[in-house]
Amino acid sequence: MHSHLAARSHRFTVVSCPVELNAAKVRISHLNLTREAYQRIDEPMQPRRRLGTTDIEITPVAMGCWPVTGITSVDVTRERSEATIRAAFDAGINFFDTAYMYGYDGESEQMIGDVLGDVRDEIVLATKCGLHWENKVSISDASPERIIAECTESLRRLGTDRIELYYLHAPDPQVPVAESAGAILELIKAGKVLSAGLSNASVAELTEFNAVCPLSAYQPHYNMLQREIENEQLPWCIENSVSTMVYWPLMKGLLAGKLPRDHKFDPIDGRQKYPMFQGEEWNKNHDFIDRLRQIADGIGRSIPELVVNWTIQQPGITAALCGAKRPEQIAETASTLTWQLSPEAISAIDQAIADRGPTVSRGAV
Repeated sequence: MHSHLAARSHRFTVVSCPVELNAAKVRISHLNLTREAYQRIDEPMQPRRRLGTTDIEITPVAMGCWPVTGITSVDVTRERSEATIRAAFDAGINFFDTAYMYGYDGESEQMIGDVLGDVRDEIVLATKCGLHWENKVSISDASPERIIAECTESLRRLGTDRIELYYLHAPDPQVPVAESAGAILELIKAGKVLSAGLSNASVAELTEFNAVCPLSAYQPHYNMLQREIENEQLPWCIENSVSTMVYWPLMKGLLAGKLPRDHKFDPIDGRQKYPMFQGEEWNKNHDFIDRLRQIADGIGRSIPELVVNWTIQQPGITAALCGAKRPEQIAETASTLTWQLSPEAISAIDQAIADRGPTVSRGAV
């Protein structure tokens, strides 16, 4: 075991214009969705998407269940967090993403189990292993023994007998990826896990994992300003029929367009650690958001709706994990399930991204 201070988590990366992906290579299936399945909303839903090569179907907007823990967010309460999880389901989302270490005592998994237990067969659960807390310090341990133990505890917290998608949260520098993959393969054989995923990984690590335990999903950060995966990981996933589930589509709220230029961050707010929220990058990003606001206003949508819709229309992106800590936040992003941006709007957004220029990117810390 060791503190999770892997060098790659702290590197700054200058992201230039991304490579173009060949949309024809995208092999992620889209299945028809019956209207009866979503009587809670008034408009037809976007088709669900296939998880890897499995028969599991997910909505292209998922709820990311880290913010509901309040560890790096302010104004979070248990009551409001549980209401937010339920609001996601009521808005049509069927895909919920959490992790063993979301909450110092597993609060995220516990809340999902408590709130969605009555609709368990209508949802898809993804959780992760390999990271845990010790005295509020993140510890990486992806040894097979630890993975098996964490899965057992996650099943108990979630109140379920299976996990549809089980990720290795991040490769452990002290444990070969193949050994961690082997443990997850054993969980699949035991029926406790239905498919495997890997998060925060290089192509070499994806390849090593996939050789031992076939991958169904890869989870990296990705948004309009952080598109590094388009160079290597995303083409690899397309070629290998691995779904890509991206976190930070709104870049930790930056691309929601609701933070003023003179915003003062609370000391507990972890976002101020990232270059996107500092100095000249902060100002450039606000200029970019002003461009997005013009486009959004022109089509009668909010900036978060615009950003999430653009994200799930990118070639190879299967789902966007949208974090929220209030019901109205997840309801807003979930609304993108009922419409699609026009080619003209996407072109205008892409031009705004190009005009924004290279960004200084940093992975999760």
